[in-house]
Amino acid sequence: MSEHTDPVSHALVEYIGAHAPAEGAFLAELRAAAHAAGLPQISIAAEQAQFMRILLQLHGARQVLEVGTLGGYSAIAMARGLPADGKLITVEVEPAHAEFAKTWIARSDVADRIEVRTGRGIDVLPTLPDASADAAFLDADKVSYAAYLPHCLRIVRSGGVILVDNAFAFGHLLDPKNQEPSVSAIRAFNETVARHPELDGVLVPLGDGLWVARRK
Repeated sequence: MSEHTDPVSHALVEYIGAHAPAEGAFLAELRAAAHAAGLPQISIAAEQAQFMRILLQLHGARQVLEVGTLGGYSAIAMARGLPADGKLITVEVEPAHAEFAKTWIARSDVADRIEVRTGRGIDVLPTLPDASADAAFLDADKVSYAAYLPHCLRIVRSGGVILVDNAFAFGHLLDPKNQEPSVSAIRAFNETVARHPELDGVLVPLGDGLWVARRK
């Protein structure tokens, strides 16, 4: 392996996307519908969704937790990586987003594997049992990531996987002039994950940066 690698340029990102499994008509339609409905354009990239699906399949995950449903894109993509009797619980704070997601999830091929719970992550997570999930995916408000992590460490079983989106802080991670609360929160969170004694993780340069960490 070379000690030197090319920077993750826009051209390389496009190349990765072009060589990932196809997004599929349903998810493409969902993405377009979410845009038309005025939902924030922050759904994960198609290649990241495929990576997470494959990762869950390789991990043999059956129970998954997601914090931050938005339009349901990532929930559907991940649920497709679960067995027929698998279960994904996704938490969304905005009622309108939750209703949009429920509509599209009901139309999907994995409707029976997904449950949408409406509420703040910090309120819903304490209601979930210890070691009840094989994996968790955080993609909600960035300032709250630090508060969500202890709950994920309790909910995800030993050997399970914790995935965290936006580790590159919307492209502002390395800009010292940007001290927005969400950016500063991500910087601090990244340091926490990298040094956490219960986690063994690596940052993957897909989308806006994805933490992939195994709970020891």
